[in-house]
Amino acid sequence: MFINWKMREINLKIVYYGPALSGKTTNLEHIHARTKPALRGELISLKTRGDRTLYFDFMQLELGRIKGLKPKFNLYTVPGQPCYVASRRLVLQGADAVVYVADSQLNRLKANIETMRNLKSNLRALGVNPGEFPLILQYNKRDLPSIAPVALLRMQLARDGAPQFQSVATEGVGVVETLKAAINLVVSRT
Repeated sequence: MFINWKMREINLKIVYYGPALSGKTTNLEHIHARTKPALRGELISLKTRGDRTLYFDFMQLELGRIKGLKPKFNLYTVPGQPCYVASRRLVLQGADAVVYVADSQLNRLKANIETMRNLKSNLRALGVNPGEFPLILQYNKRDLPSIAPVALLRMQLARDGAPQFQSVATEGVGVVETLKAAINLVVSRT
């Protein structure tokens, strides 16, 4: 969180984190498409030739007021590919909350677990206790065949008290609800 007293703005950072192709960018694309242009900035994506996130995606939302300040929610995604592990930590630095986007397909369970371990490791490296950091879980791709039961995903990824949502980001199902939970969690801590 960063407060600009001169501009009466509070900047809050929410990072979408998860394995490659789990739907992090798709979440931001849906949010961008559904938000009034007056309330959002442009969606900036740094992609490879194969249309995969290279460093991060970014967009900004301006919603309401918090204690007389205008909040600016800065939404980022991290690259999911394992070769960009170092980039994830850089994007995560200064985050106020994380939305962990899990790929619900059974064959992606190992990638989900490894990426969650990486998230916790990166938080510790940044001096943050992973057990106390605001975390929202989104179980994405619930429309596909061969998905893991939510109970299995919860057992492998969730911690007590973390808000959890099922989603189909390509259709917008659960996307706004996940974002609202993240915003509420961040605002409640300011």
